[in-house]
Amino acid sequence: MSLSSIPPELLVAVCVAALLLALVQTARLAFTRWLPRHRIAVARAAGADGELRAEPLLRAQGYAVVARQAPVSYEVAVDGEPFEIALRADFLLERDGRRYVAEVKTGRLAPRLETSATRRQLLEYRVAFDVDGVLLVDVDAGRVHSLEFPPHSPGGADEPRVGWLLWLALGGALGLGASAVEGRLHPPHAGDIRGGSDVDGGP
Repeated sequence: MSLSSIPPELLVAVCVAALLLALVQTARLAFTRWLPRHRIAVARAAGADGELRAEPLLRAQGYAVVARQAPVSYEVAVDGEPFEIALRADFLLERDGRRYVAEVKTGRLAPRLETSATRRQLLEYRVAFDVDGVLLVDVDAGRVHSLEFPPHSPGGADEPRVGWLLWLALGGALGLGASAVEGRLHPPHAGDIRGGSDVDGGP
C-alpha cells in the first residue's frame, strides 16, 4: 500500500494520535521530575513555618535562642579512614546556664518518639553537639519535650558481671571465716576421727 492510497483523514488521525502520545509522555516525565522537588519545597516551607511558631513557645518556657539553623560537624572512622559528617539543627538554646539543641517537628507522626527517623536524628544530635540536653518541639501540640539518653559506657555490659563476682567473693570469704571460727569453738574429738576410720574398714 502506498502512502498516496491512504485516506487523508486517516493520516491526520494518526499524526494527531502520535502528537498526543508525545505530549502525554513529555508531561509525565516533567511531572515525575517536578514532584520530588515540590515535596522538598513543601517540606522546607512547613519546616520554616514550624520554626517561626516554635520560637515564641521556646521563649515562653525560658529558653534563649543562641543560634538558628546551627551547624556542626563530627568525624567518624570508616574502615579506619576519617569521614566528616555535617549537620544543621533548628535551634541552639540556653536556659539556666545549660545549653540545648532543639529539633522542631510538625504533623502527626514526626513529633513522636515512636517514629524511628525522629529518634535517630535526636540521638545523632546528642552525639554531635556539645550540649547538656536535647529538645523535641512539637509545634502543633504546643509542647517542648526534654530528652535524656542513657550514658554510653564501654564497659557497661560487664559491670553487672563484675558486681556479681565481687558479691560472690565476699560471700566466700565470709563463709570461710565462719568455718574457721566454728572449728576453734568446737574442735573435733579423737573418737570422731577413729569412727570415720572404722567406717572405711580401717583397724
